[in-house]
Formats: sequence, structure tokens, C-alpha cells
Amino acid sequence: MAGTACQEVRSACPYCGTGCGVLLRPDGQGGLAVRGDPEHPANRGRLCSKGLALGETLGLEGRLLAPRVQGRETDWDSALDLVAARFRQAVEQHGPDSVGFYLSGQMLTEDYYVANKLMKGFLGSANIDTNSRLCMASTVAGHKRAFGTDTVPGTYEDLDEADLIVLVGSNLAWCHPVLHQRILAARAARGTKLVVIDPRRTASCDQADLHLKLRAGSDVALFNRLLAALHQGGALDAEYLQHVNGLGAALAAAAAEDASVTGLPEGELKAFCDLWMRTGKVVTVFSQGVNQSTSGADKVNAILNCHLAAGRIGKPGCGPFSVTGQPNAMGGREVGGLANMLACHMDLDNRSHRAAVQAFWGAPAMPDRAGLKAVDLFRAAGDGRLKALWIIHTNPAVTMPEADAVSAAIKACKFTVVSDITAATDTARLADVLLPAAAWAEKDGTVTNSDRTISRQRAVLPPPGEARPDWDILADAGRRMGWGAVFDYQSPAQVFREHAALSGLAGSFGLDFDISGLSTLSDAGYDGLAPVRWPVSRTRQGGRFFADGRFFHPDGKARMLAVRHRPPEAAPDRQYPFRLNTGRIRDQWHTMTRTGKAPRLSGHLAEPFADIHPEDARRLGVQPAELLRLSSPQGQAILRARITADVQPGDLFVPIHWTGETAPAARIGALVAAAVDPVSGQPESKAAVVAAERWQPAWYGFAVSLRPMRPRAEYWAVARTGTGYRAELAGLAPLADPEVVARDLFALPQADVQVMTDRRKGIARLALHQEGKVMAALFTAPEPVAVRRDHLAGLPGTNAQDILTGVPASGRPDPGPVVCACFSVGANTIVHAIERGGLMSVAEVGAALQAGTNCGSCRPDIAELLARRAFRQAAE
Repeated sequence: MAGTACQEVRSACPYCGTGCGVLLRPDGQGGLAVRGDPEHPANRGRLCSKGLALGETLGLEGRLLAPRVQGRETDWDSALDLVAARFRQAVEQHGPDSVGFYLSGQMLTEDYYVANKLMKGFLGSANIDTNSRLCMASTVAGHKRAFGTDTVPGTYEDLDEADLIVLVGSNLAWCHPVLHQRILAARAARGTKLVVIDPRRTASCDQADLHLKLRAGSDVALFNRLLAALHQGGALDAEYLQHVNGLGAALAAAAAEDASVTGLPEGELKAFCDLWMRTGKVVTVFSQGVNQSTSGADKVNAILNCHLAAGRIGKPGCGPFSVTGQPNAMGGREVGGLANMLACHMDLDNRSHRAAVQAFWGAPAMPDRAGLKAVDLFRAAGDGRLKALWIIHTNPAVTMPEADAVSAAIKACKFTVVSDITAATDTARLADVLLPAAAWAEKDGTVTNSDRTISRQRAVLPPPGEARPDWDILADAGRRMGWGAVFDYQSPAQVFREHAALSGLAGSFGLDFDISGLSTLSDAGYDGLAPVRWPVSRTRQGGRFFADGRFFHPDGKARMLAVRHRPPEAAPDRQYPFRLNTGRIRDQWHTMTRTGKAPRLSGHLAEPFADIHPEDARRLGVQPAELLRLSSPQGQAILRARITADVQPGDLFVPIHWTGETAPAARIGALVAAAVDPVSGQPESKAAVVAAERWQPAWYGFAVSLRPMRPRAEYWAVARTGTGYRAELAGLAPLADPEVVARDLFALPQADVQVMTDRRKGIARLALHQEGKVMAALFTAPEPVAVRRDHLAGLPGTNAQDILTGVPASGRPDPGPVVCACFSVGANTIVHAIERGGLMSVAEVGAALQAGTNCGSCRPDIAELLARRAFRQAAE
């Protein structure tokens, strides 16, 4: 039920797997006020910059409002009849494995459940995978090998109680800021030590006691060294090891490991091992730097080995802890949304499990083997094995490795359906059928976060146009395919009850995932469901797993695995000498279909970039703010050079967020090879090999506009601003007539033009006015354009006649680039406050300006501004 003005409705944030609770207050006009829910156990009222800006991401701009077939709007009956007919036809003519679903961690559990039931139970194939394959599949594989099930042992409370927290391949400060602030609060309250293990220096290192800057991909060697040290130092837990198999083989592998492959000095290795060994309460938090690897599952098991051997698992303040990248990656795992899983943590290759699920569903057939995982699924679409493909709430034409090949595969597939909230994505533009889906704040259901807490996501706004919830679309398709009774769902509560009842079968098999205690919830009970951590059954309620030494392998014991370091599949060479590390930035999410609408979230880092070490930049002749062209055997990308010692020589770091809609030359998936972990099927996204060179255009440009723009240039990147849009541009062909270019770029053929040129220097500045107001402006030069970008971004729609100066007039405030996105505080504002107020600490800046007082992810940037000021004062 949609909320009404003045009511606050409890819901869940749609971004990362932290699973923050939010309070939503509709204004009755389609707008929404958002604040953190102080009663939610995941965030206790905190939100990061993205969560705080959720209200700015709403609206009808770009929304898909009706079904489309071959680009033409149609009605739901026609669209779903076509979908049902084509999928049934493919199965009848080519067999069940000729169809596939590709899903998303943005889906609610109820959506995921119906999709999994339709594909595995009734279409009869396991060709259903999810973008969680790119995120958490290695953790799933590691958990299952060690524990017998995909079980996260601990809870967020362990972060509060640990004496040592180790972040492995996780820039928690930017990617899960609320959890990072929870760690820093524990550090302040009880002196918790913090170690960061990452090839590059990140914001998470800001308050770390130790940063281990290991070589990319060498995590197994590091944790094998730790395991050997635990053994040599007498720190193994003999009593707990009675519940564990495989110790001897794991120790032998660890003893044979050469830790020098980490590139870490012996002193740092010893300091880390000694700290871990002498600290009783240790939590190891790991994320994509571990998972996104051709040895990701082994990295996970190397970490789990140490916790099992030392008995530091399942107890307060102890344990390995995987943090997930999407709001419902965990829910997708629970319903069996991966190609190699059955529902409710049951096993696809277990005959008893299959028979039980088939009987529960009344399904005509069940696949008896794993389906195609993400990389192979799109290869099958490209080579003709898949005849029908349904993609829901994800953008694989950008996010998958070898993205150009994936785009070609989607285009080549005979019949592709895309369910999404917009038609303006790289993937949606390739679809035969587009189905308008309800978005966050418009749909009801549940999500499960990284510590197994199930939260309700509630609708507070009506779906626009003909948009419908995903569970409803999928169920309707199932009915049209001929299975009317089993897909006759009337509400998400009905779907949830069925899912919860099915989990009781998993419980009867002695498995971990059992929420059968929620299977009798009434509609009112479901509507009012408070956050609850699973399991929820007659025999168990929430809490931690494995303190009692009871695991889910047939013998009831855990398994330590003998794992050895395997380098990334591709090695740098003379042709491709750089390692490419990919990841997220602070204020953006995935491919920016949501965050890209919030102007303040683009203020911090407004265009794609490549972090490159100063030594490498000098060798390539690259100056700050120039452009780099990266190339790999799979593709190319052009990005702005950021010269920084945060990365190691020979390493590059690039963000993943830009697409054909926002920066076509910067689609990073096009560079990454589709090399996968042999156990998990998760692609390697942290260690591709690339070449880098200075890209020298004939001209650079910067533009601002009141209206949307889609430049025509070899390089461009567009971002939202508070008054419209801004863009960075560069082109290879000289600009013969900048005025013609400007009028075409802004689609303002009749506007008044204001021009300033310097032909000798090759500089042109043009502003287009209508009725005395600035509509747009373009600044070009033969080198990176030197203007105050954040000042100019605020001028469209005003009567600023001095816009072509590129700098604020005397006395006009210029806040500078956004540092704190939570409160929209710019760098210049902070610097002025430091100088005028004599501010000496991050806390004092926060007290004066609020900057850094919410999610805290900007605190390292504030600290850097303070350090620069102190350096200048010392130099003077």
C-alpha cells in the first residue's frame, strides 16, 4: 500500500548488502523525504551519501511506462502472450536448456522466488543466474566447501565486539560506509585494531593500524603464511579442531607456500601474523577483492581455514565475514537464484532435495545438473544455443566481462526480454521486448542483508504508468505458459509464505536456511514484519552459527582445504604491462541508473578516471588531467588520468560505473577478460592485463547545459548537476567552427551566442542565451580546460553574463568540488573554514560545517585538506 503525505513508512535502502533501514515520508506529490531508521539493527539511523540522496533519484524522467515490442508501445496482454509463446516454443522445439534467465540482486526475494520456480520447476532448466555471480559466487563456493552450506556465521554485532578487524579486498569506507563507521565507533570505544589488506591505499586505510599492500591476487599466500604461523606459534584450538577435517593437508599446503609472492616485507608479514595470533577476538571482513578472482573460492577458504584452525568462529567478536555488494544478493542465494543451486540452500545435485522441491511445487520436471553460469549463459546466447533470454534489473552489456562480446550476444539472441524501470540502458536498447517494472519505493517485498537479517521493503509511491512488480510479471507469464494454478499469486505476502514453507523442507534435511516459523504470517503480519535474522524455526532463532562445532557436511564436521597460491590467469607482458584493478567509487552505484540522477552524488568524482602511479605517468609522458587510452585483447577505454601513489607501480585502478549512456568510451567491462574461477564461475575483475598510453586529442572541452546533451566526440562523459548537466569532451578532429559544434551539441540553433576566442592559443568559449538566461556554455582548448567547473555547473538558467570568464566574479562564493556529499559541502568551503576558523582536526571541521559527521566516508578527504594547509603553513 502506498504511503500518504506526513506518514513515515519503514523500508530498506536499495543499495549495498549492509541492508540499512530507512524511514520514508511521501509528500503527496511524488516526492519523498528519506532518513535512517534509528530502530533498524543494521544501521541504527545512519545512512551513507547514496542513501541520504534517495529522494533525489525519483521521478518519471527516463521511466519505462508501458510494454514495448520491437520499440513500439503495446499492452500487457500482447507483450506477455508473446513472451510466453516464445519461451514455450523454444522449450518444445529445442529443449529446456534453450532458454535462460539473468537476474539481479536488485530484485526482492519474492521476485527471485517466482523466477527460480518458473525456470527450474516448470521450464525445466537450471539456466538461471544472477549478477551476484559477479559479486558473491566465490564466497558461496567457499562457504559450501568449508561448512557444507552457504552460511554466514556471524552478525554485525561481532564488529562491535571484536578486538581486531581485518579488511581483505574491501574498501569498506566507500563501499559499505555505515559498517565502516560502526567499526570506527568500536575502535574509539574499545581500542579495536584495524588492518587493511589491499594492493592500493584506499579511504579505509585512513585509521588503520596496518596496511598490507600485497601484490594483486596473492591473498592465498598471505593467509597460508598466517595459518603456518598459527601452527608454529601454538595458537591452534585443539578442542575445536575435533569438529574439523582436513587440518593436516591444509597445514602441509601452508608450510609449502612461498609468502614472498605477496611482495610484502618480512617484518610486515610477521607483524600481521603476531597481531592476529595474540588477539582473541578477530573478525575478517572480505569482499570483492577476494571474490572477483580466478582463485576467489580458494582465497575464501584460505581465510576460513585460519578461523577454523584457531576456533575463532561463531563466538562474539569472532569469525570470517563476507559483505555483499547488492541489497538482496543474500536473498537471491536463499531462493536458489544461482545456476548451481536449488531453493533454500538445498543442492541441485542431491536427488532427495530435488524430489522434495519438485513435490512441493508440483513441478513437471526438475533439472538434475547445474545450468549455465553468467559468462557461459551469454556465450550460449551468442552462439545460438539459447533461443530465448530474459534479463531482469541488470545491465550485462556494461557489467559483464568482455562487455562488447556480451552486447553482441544479446543482440544475436533470437528473442530477448528485458524487465527494467528504464529503456535507457545499454542492455535495454538491445531487447526485443521491454517490460516496465515497478521501482524501489513502488513495490513490496523482503530483502536479506549480509548478516542474514530479513527486512521489509515497502511501497510508498504508486507505480507509474503500467509498471508492475516483478513477481507479478513473472507469475503472469507462468500462467500464460500454461501453469495457471501454481502461479496464481495475488500478493507478495502469498509468495513469501510459500518460500518460508519450502524452507521448512530444508530444515527437515538439517540445513541452515529455515524460516518456516514465518510461513503462517497473515497479510497484516507480513505488512508489519520487523527486521528478523534467520533462521526462524521451531528449533532455532537467529544468532551465530558454528560455536557448537556443528556443521552441515554429512559427518557434521567442517572442512579445511589444502589451497595454494595461483597467480591471476593473465600475466603482464611487454604488450600489456599493467594490472587493471576495478571497483566502485564513493557516491555512485553500479551503472548509475539511480545514483546518476542525484546531482550531489556526481559532485565528488564527475567523470571516469584511471589511477596511475607517478613513475608510470612519467614514463608514459602523462600529465595530470590528461587522458589515458587503455587497451586489452578484449577492448579499449579512454579515461582521465589521476596521478597518485595510492596505487603501486604497474597497477591501475578504474571505476566501473560509466556506460554507453554516460561515457561510451569508458565502459570498463569491455577491457576485462572473461576468465573465471573454476569452482565458483565468478569472473576475475581485479587483475586484467592492459596497455596504457597517453591519448592526445586535437581539443579538450568542458560544457554545461540546462537540458540533456549527448555529445559527438571520441571521448565524452556527462553528469547531472543541480541546474542541468555538465560534460567533459575531447575529440581527434580539429574544431573548424566551435559555434556550429556548440549549437549542435546543445540543440539550440536559434539561441543568442556569446563568443570569446583566442585563435593563437586555440581557445574558444561560447555561451548560448535565450531570453537573457544562460542555456549552455562550451569551453574548448588544445589542453585540459582550466575553468572552475563547479562554479560553471551552477550557472545554466541564470542571467550570468560573465560566464565566459570561467571563474566566479569577485565576491561570488565558489564552494568547489563536493567533498561531503551527505551535506553538499565543497572543498573550497572547507578550506576557507580551516583558514578563517583556525580549524585543526576533522572533528572541528565537522562541528563547523557538518562535513564528515554522517557516513564519514569523506573524512580522509577532509584530513588531506587539513594536511595540505599544515604543510603550507610549515613551508611559510
